[in-house]
Amino acid sequence: MTEVTRNNTDNGDERPPERHRGPVVLRRGRQSEDSTTDQRLLDSRGPSDWVHTDPWRVLRIQAEFVEGFGALAEVPRAVTVFGSARTPRDHPEYQLGRQIGAALAGAGFAAITGGGPGAMEAVNRGASEAGGLSIGLGIELPFEQGLNPWVDLGVNFRYFFTRKTMFVKYAQAFICLPGGFGTLDELFEALTLVQTKKVTKFPVVLFGSAYWGGLYEWVRDTVLSEGKINERDMALLHVTDDIDDAIGVVQEAYKAWEDTH
Repeated sequence: MTEVTRNNTDNGDERPPERHRGPVVLRRGRQSEDSTTDQRLLDSRGPSDWVHTDPWRVLRIQAEFVEGFGALAEVPRAVTVFGSARTPRDHPEYQLGRQIGAALAGAGFAAITGGGPGAMEAVNRGASEAGGLSIGLGIELPFEQGLNPWVDLGVNFRYFFTRKTMFVKYAQAFICLPGGFGTLDELFEALTLVQTKKVTKFPVVLFGSAYWGGLYEWVRDTVLSEGKINERDMALLHVTDDIDDAIGVVQEAYKAWEDTH
């Protein structure tokens, strides 16, 4: 990349002298540099802390996208299922997760989870035991989790936003089991993407009316009633306690997607 200095006064606009470093514009005190980009690239001397700088992180982020796209590109139709990592194996919600994983496999969908323990493990286990494809997209955390043993295809990520892209890009629907902040984060991001038409034909199923009912009522009675969303937005959420109903919603949306592609 060439570095040049310019003093732009086109059309009578008086702008301060500036230095162009590729697409970056440096003005005032920022334009003084004692070396060029090429010099810094080729000079092996000096500190090595540059590997922890933001430009270097961009390459790591790019690598994560490449690895994720490469690993998941040939995944068949799939559904992402969220739920709490804290769900114990003897809890009814764990058994429910296994049943949902098995039902997705039976309907021809791969099951994608965050790859962790609890409800995520239950869904992966159910899908794997039923002969379906069980996918886990893990995340680097301060407290090490690791992928659960029922993941058949796993990818670990450093960055949440890269992982979120994979959850949406390779799924035809979200099913949310009872969960905490992570589940809520994914839920509302999915709703925002659908509302703004960044993704289409993408149902969001809230499984467990006793758990999700209060949230649904608050959205309807407060957010909707105060005009922050409209009736069409409320229709993006489907609350159910029936596995067949949840799978039916997924299949219907997938058929609608097929009919338009």
